[in-house]
Amino acid sequence: MATTAELITENYDYALPQELIASKPVYPRDSAKLLVYDRKSDTITHTTFAHLLEYLPKECDVFLNDTRVIKARIFGHKEKIGEQGGGKVELLFNKSLDAYRSLVLIRGKVQAGMRLIFDEGVVATVEELHEDGSRTVTFSQDQIPLRFEALVVLLDKIGHLPLPPYMQREDNKEDERDYQTLFARHAGAVAAPTASLHFTPALFEAMQKRHKTHKVTLHVGAGTFKPVESDNILDHPMHSEFFSISDEAADVLDSGRPLLAIGTTVTRTIEYYVRTGKKEGECDLFLNPHNPPIRVTHLLTNFHLPKSTLIMLVSAFIGREKTLELYKEAVEKKYRFFSYGDAMLIL
Repeated sequence: MATTAELITENYDYALPQELIASKPVYPRDSAKLLVYDRKSDTITHTTFAHLLEYLPKECDVFLNDTRVIKARIFGHKEKIGEQGGGKVELLFNKSLDAYRSLVLIRGKVQAGMRLIFDEGVVATVEELHEDGSRTVTFSQDQIPLRFEALVVLLDKIGHLPLPPYMQREDNKEDERDYQTLFARHAGAVAAPTASLHFTPALFEAMQKRHKTHKVTLHVGAGTFKPVESDNILDHPMHSEFFSISDEAADVLDSGRPLLAIGTTVTRTIEYYVRTGKKEGECDLFLNPHNPPIRVTHLLTNFHLPKSTLIMLVSAFIGREKTLELYKEAVEKKYRFFSYGDAMLIL
């Protein structure tokens, strides 16, 4: 039963030494630490990700997110008109609104109607300014409107992977491999489904032999890093992200089989489907102790930012106090935190 204390944003804070924020992954990837928490026995086990399959229940289907991170961060300048314009801008693609319109974040002051110039002749025209700081733009090349599919190809040429700000560094060639899952397929995310980054090809193959695995798609948006700023968590305006579930995956979700969700994005996708019956659309589900999961039985996830919707999602499974207790232990055991950090398995 959720408590009033679990409604207060400040109660999801915790102390994290700066040196425990991972800016690079460990190699091999499955040598990352794994904290296993068994809810039935209330026990904690410290191991490594390579031993994941030893802890998974044998009768358990596995769900993964096959989104692919795009090079969503591009640098350019405002179009110069007479003596006006020409200043530098940085644009972060967030998500498609339709085939031609995109929701973006822009660093640099812009106005509706302004044209932003990038490499390869790519032009972003600002269509609308929104109160939350986001902007609607349309992209073109040589005055020809760009559909999303063509835009992604160009972003791969001119863009940068949008590493989370807490890494405090620019992306490099290694990130093109490290910040992408082994099974990334559908382009559209601006952040990786990080719980899946720990798999090596051998471990992933072994899991597929032992467990039925299924894929859903949720294009992780920039909103995943947005901190909860309201005093009461239920007042937080939850971001929405495009998702898609195949008929085959939906059949499994409609069954009674135990499920392991690999990551918070998979968890939200499954739980949104179970609540709405929708197989495609915009997922804006906020899981927390006052809105716990009703279908996902096991969760594999990384360690998340203080006061974030993601730590609140973990708390939806095991409660706020237990979550903070496990995080405190992880800090004491020198676990590495956030996107390139270590992992936790909740049974």
